[in-house]
Amino acid sequence: MSITTSQTIQRLKEQGAVYERLGIRPIINGNGTQTTLGGSIMDPETAQAMHDASRTMVVIEELNQKAGEIIAEHTGAESGIVTAGAAAALLVQAAAVIAGLDPERIFRLPDTTEMPNEIVIKRSHHSEFTQSWREAGAELVWVGGDDDEIEAGISEQTVALGFIASRWNPDSFEGLDSMIRIAHRYSLPVLVDAAAMLPPAENLRRFIDHGADLVVYSGGKAIRGPQSTGILCGRQELVVAAAANNSPNHAIGRPAKVAREEIVGLVVALERYVQRDHEAEMQTWHDQAQIIADTVSTASGVKAMIVQDDWVRPVPEVSISFTSQFSGRTAHQIVEDLAKGDPAIIIEASRRADEDIFVNPINLMPGEEELLAQRLLAAMVR
Repeated sequence: MSITTSQTIQRLKEQGAVYERLGIRPIINGNGTQTTLGGSIMDPETAQAMHDASRTMVVIEELNQKAGEIIAEHTGAESGIVTAGAAAALLVQAAAVIAGLDPERIFRLPDTTEMPNEIVIKRSHHSEFTQSWREAGAELVWVGGDDDEIEAGISEQTVALGFIASRWNPDSFEGLDSMIRIAHRYSLPVLVDAAAMLPPAENLRRFIDHGADLVVYSGGKAIRGPQSTGILCGRQELVVAAAANNSPNHAIGRPAKVAREEIVGLVVALERYVQRDHEAEMQTWHDQAQIIADTVSTASGVKAMIVQDDWVRPVPEVSISFTSQFSGRTAHQIVEDLAKGDPAIIIEASRRADEDIFVNPINLMPGEEELLAQRLLAAMVR
């Protein structure tokens, strides 16, 4: 049975009532798993597990140990920990390779005076997220993409090579393999930020399988765990060092505390993620994207297609561009119009040169694709 527009709006109002009581508008998110929009929609089973976990107490060390074993099982890593988001995972990732298990160094961070503290990273991987490494006291050494240039950046002060796996970077697993070969030749670990690299689900193991030493995932994006959680997994000795630099220890990661119910929520969400029918889920996103593409394509001068690939755009997205026949408003005006509506619909004018607007369906609830498509078309031809 199809869901009408009125039913879609009514459901959003009912589920968002807790926000409306605070004077906050619930939104329809066509922009993907953005942290600024709350990450992702948590499964009811995960939320219930968090509620149950909040009603009794445990020894956090025991909970962390068991969570780490479950993370290791599902990532193929030797060990893992739950962190306060992917950014906190990057923080203790860097702390692990700088301070290790040395109590004096752990206490001194982020002061790395007279400590090796350099992380070699490609210039093409420049990202605001590398700030989390610097917060631990790391100094970033920016190099070119050729193997010789990467190798030239390594010195006695180097503690690791860094790799930002991102849809905005041109690298793929071939680029990662090159970094790993160089790093391991010098007995250095490779730190990977793969926070937003799910889906595809295979990526949960692929970075470890390729030889990465410490890998970061967001817990609150495709996994649909608490937005405040992240996963750090990798080699046993490095994960142990990261844990020593993390909360609840009095270390650089102490402010990044993870509550017991958040740890449970992440574990339950992870277990649900690996059991999910990923093929069916991908088909659902494709069907939603197709409805949006078909609807907006009826406007003169609008070209819409579904774009997907394994690295850059793992979720089937609607890529919208305006031809010379389009006489409507600008992409930014259209985006602003949707955001001001009731309910507010959030999409983004594209940062890519070959398109004007994109829509990511990963967080669309059933029926919201119809409403989004209708509102987007109306905003274009207004």
